[in-house]
Amino acid sequence: MTTTKRRVLDAAIDLLGTEGLRALTHGRVDERAGVAKGSTSNYFRTREALITGVAEWIAQYEMPGVEHATQPRTVDEFVDAVCALVEVTTTGAHRTLTAARLVLFLEANHNDDIRRVITAGRATMESAVVVSLAGLGAKDPQIAARAIMACCEGINLHRIARHDTTDARPLLEMVIRAALPTAVDAKPPSAG
Repeated sequence: MTTTKRRVLDAAIDLLGTEGLRALTHGRVDERAGVAKGSTSNYFRTREALITGVAEWIAQYEMPGVEHATQPRTVDEFVDAVCALVEVTTTGAHRTLTAARLVLFLEANHNDDIRRVITAGRATMESAVVVSLAGLGAKDPQIAARAIMACCEGINLHRIARHDTTDARPLLEMVIRAALPTAVDAKPPSAG
């Protein structure tokens, strides 16, 4: 990806996350990105293409963080990683990215292209979580992954929309631990 295209996409995310969907115009993105007038339309001819491009860029940008969070060796590591992921995505520089993603979630309600991008991103993330939960002994890793991800999405929504600063750890820990066998139920790891 060219430096200019990345600047355009990052500026579009910033506009979406700070000012909402109405602020997302080619001219505003050019201005925010500090690029020559018309640069955004060189990459994304229509507003629809720009919105879809932003959705794809967000999905691509977020995956490495999810993959890292879903490589735990223990339940405690998984809880820590999921809590850290929620914290990172709702504070600091990543807060705007998460706000932009939430704007696109609502737009996906009536935009098939965005819905496809979001659905594909969700499936990729869910697959990584399923593998982790299966490795940790979840009875039904697919359902557990969906429950944990729904909990994370709800927490993210409230943190962004309501500026909720409630500690997410108790909620996440309860959902995660409910999906996994207790120490008494767990089977010892097999010797290789």
